[in-house]
Amino acid sequence: MPPDAPSQPFVALINEHQPLIRRVCRLYCQDADDRQDLFQEIVLQLWRAYPRYEPRAKVSTWLYRIALNVAISNLRQRTRRPAPDRLDWHVLEMAQAAEAGYEPSQIDELYRAIEKLSDVEKAFVLLYLEDRSYEEMADILGITQNNVRVKMHRVQDKLRTLLARLV
Repeated sequence: MPPDAPSQPFVALINEHQPLIRRVCRLYCQDADDRQDLFQEIVLQLWRAYPRYEPRAKVSTWLYRIALNVAISNLRQRTRRPAPDRLDWHVLEMAQAAEAGYEPSQIDELYRAIEKLSDVEKAFVLLYLEDRSYEEMADILGITQNNVRVKMHRVQDKLRTLLARLV
């Protein structure tokens, strides 16, 4: 067996889910170099955790959990800033339709608004944009589905307020 054979499934996994990891990086880092550093750190932590991955868990749930934890830890290490203000749900719709022809300026506006969210709120936005169910969100974030519903409602309110301020 070649020495790199055990890594082949991991590389395939990363290649398949690279867009997910890059979206996490985009939400938590403004600078392209910082995004690349975060991407590499997430992949490193995934590699370290890979031997303990249990196939009974959904791979995307496992990936999200690690990627979000690394991104939030990384952000907290880089800056210690107060919890930001609010955003708008319209921005989320813009992000979902970004590939359907929204202008780059609108997408940039969306990410500027998302940057104003707290670390945890960004995680909710990301999971929403990925069309994750409340059940999946609860599993990824380690909270109850009812708590997900409450927090999603609060994030929606913040997004509406932030988008109104941006206009």
